[in-house]
Amino acid sequence: MNEPPATPTRRRFLQITAVGTGAAGLTGAGLATARPAGAVTSGLTSLTHPGVLHSRADLDRIRGKVAAGAAPWIDGYKVFAADFFSRSAYVVAGGRETVTRGSADEAGNTELWYDCNAAYQNALMWYITRDTAHANKALEIIKSWTNALQEINGKDAELAAGIYGAKLAAAVEIMHYTGPSGSWTPAELARTVAMFENIFVPLINVYGDGGYGLMGLKGMLQIAVACNNLTLFNDAYDAFYTHSCCGLTKLVQPGTGQCCESGRDQAHTQLILGSLAEICQTGWIQGLDLYGASDSLLLSGFEYTAKYNLGNTVPYDPAFGRCDWHWPALSTDGRGTFRSIYEMAYNHYVKRAGRSAPYTSRVAGRLRPEGAPFQCDHPGFGTLLFSL
Repeated sequence: MNEPPATPTRRRFLQITAVGTGAAGLTGAGLATARPAGAVTSGLTSLTHPGVLHSRADLDRIRGKVAAGAAPWIDGYKVFAADFFSRSAYVVAGGRETVTRGSADEAGNTELWYDCNAAYQNALMWYITRDTAHANKALEIIKSWTNALQEINGKDAELAAGIYGAKLAAAVEIMHYTGPSGSWTPAELARTVAMFENIFVPLINVYGDGGYGLMGLKGMLQIAVACNNLTLFNDAYDAFYTHSCCGLTKLVQPGTGQCCESGRDQAHTQLILGSLAEICQTGWIQGLDLYGASDSLLLSGFEYTAKYNLGNTVPYDPAFGRCDWHWPALSTDGRGTFRSIYEMAYNHYVKRAGRSAPYTSRVAGRLRPEGAPFQCDHPGFGTLLFSL
């Protein structure tokens, strides 16, 4: 296996035909269980592609800014291109038949998240550089898992399926709709959809409590787009608004911005905020303003957490927590350590929406150029990927 990285690393809707595959996005089988009566739906009639984290316009902007040597993109690109997982020489760690997370004798867990990072980052490197070595590497990784994976298990299987599934879906989406001509056959794409819907989806559509459930929700939304499955997308959309333990207003407290795990530690708090931003970013590409949900509640969450972690005092309500657990005090564990999640929120709320976000802006500026995510938790590299 590779050596470990050095750092821990309603608008207009248009369905775009796949590039290089000769076919439009594949339609998935959908959920086996009926949706609850009165569920909130997106109102979409089709999904936009590419549409997981990055639209085609986003990808073109990134490539154009890097080619022009424009700041801050070029500074972000230098960090991104030097990263362990961005190399076309990366040695594939998988695929494995079984991945176990959170139980004794874990097997294949590290290999899967390593490969998901490398598939996503090589897919982006392909689009930016047009070096087919990166395209070939991303496709090699994706196909190795499509052809091998049979099961994800362990007490944290939902986390693995949600977090890694989201990252893998982002890689699949880029390669499906922008990959070199002939790089995937329709049969290979169908097997990839089947892997997602038969192995990942059954683990994440239960939506657990707090951040745990959110990881499944994030995975579901991004897998849904990659599988061109509007039923799955609407299921995640409904959960984002209404789920009693991992919906937006159960994760971030209206009025204050306190996170349901602010009393646990600051790492998990930022994991929740960053994952919510990913959901909102994908929703935005699909024509849905999830960023603005509940009076831009996510912005309140970022501001509360950034303010506290910059050393300021914030209010804390011990009655607001997860469904299964509350913490008596605001946690100092990890205080002042910032995850690579702030550029995505900063660029939407400040640069696109024109909102005031002083604390989020300070953290984004401090981290710029934003670097790698912790493990596989987020896309990271926001200065390159999300600057407007």
